[in-house]
Amino acid sequence: MGRGRQKAKHTKVARELKYYSPDTNYNALERELTNPSGEPDQKLEEDLEKWPEFTSDFESDNKTA
Repeated sequence: MGRGRQKAKHTKVARELKYYSPDTNYNALERELTNPSGEPDQKLEEDLEKWPEFTSDFESDNKTA
């Protein structure tokens, strides 16, 4: 007996979520995605330097298996 009311409420919530479009602050998004100093990220550089080591270890492990 309460299924119709429950379904209607669920449909209302789903419709609100589907058509909800918040205002996008593109300036804040740009600040978040870019490095303010204009220099490469130090952590990224460290990770890129370590990557060949991981790749060579992975390749040597697969050759022995």
